[in-house]
Amino acid sequence: MLLTRRAAIKGLLVTGIGAATGVTTYGVAFERHQIGVTEASLPVSGLPVPLDGLRIGMITDVHHSNMVPAADVAHAVNLLLAQQTDLIVLGGDYVTFGNRDYVEPVAELLAPLTAPQGVFAILGNHDDDRDMPAALSKRRIQVLKDARTTLEIRGERLDLAGLRFWTRRPQDLARILRNTSGTVILLAHDPRRLTEAAALDVPAVLSGHTHGGQVVLPGVGALARRRFPVLDGLGSREGTSIFVSRGIGTVYVPVRINCPPEVAVVTLKRRSQI
Repeated sequence: MLLTRRAAIKGLLVTGIGAATGVTTYGVAFERHQIGVTEASLPVSGLPVPLDGLRIGMITDVHHSNMVPAADVAHAVNLLLAQQTDLIVLGGDYVTFGNRDYVEPVAELLAPLTAPQGVFAILGNHDDDRDMPAALSKRRIQVLKDARTTLEIRGERLDLAGLRFWTRRPQDLARILRNTSGTVILLAHDPRRLTEAAALDVPAVLSGHTHGGQVVLPGVGALARRRFPVLDGLGSREGTSIFVSRGIGTVYVPVRINCPPEVAVVTLKRRSQI
């Protein structure tokens, strides 16, 4: 029997819908829970020789909620602890839409994190300015809310500067960075702060916020890719390098497609070695 044009089109549509349904089901049931470890080497201009090879562990965009269970957060924490990094940074968005029901629980899930040089956190756009930092601070996690701290590592000074999501004006960033004399790592939830960091000669930035796009369609890519200078992984602008983590959780819809969640281990490298 000859296949009519209408039947052929109908068959293609059914096949396409079936494939899309299968991919979505996989993204909901499986991929969003498959947390891995991503390792990246971040080139840092002017990095002192003793800090070459310093390993920074990173967890961001946890979004603990009814869509991101405690088991996933605990698994991410255990994965990162196993990497035995020199220090740990938390990149914001610990809950979704500031849901206070999850503030204390997520802080408790993150409490086991420890590293020789400490654990430091910034806030994302889903975090409130009071309860979330208080919950983290109670677990001995230092929250950098438009603030800077100085670490002495291997005889060298490393400055960590942390931004709130809503801090965007170049003059505010300049104020936070005033009188730095060591290597500066900027912790900025939003990778769009790369623009201001490059203008101020900040050598390196660690960010999240993008979820790597969360849904990355074959042949299309991530719908959010045009909004950010870097959506996922390594990038640079002028002399400033950036690493953007895909993070742990999901927001709006409980699905990840071609964009698995991650904890990250970022190794600082002198720029000449990359």
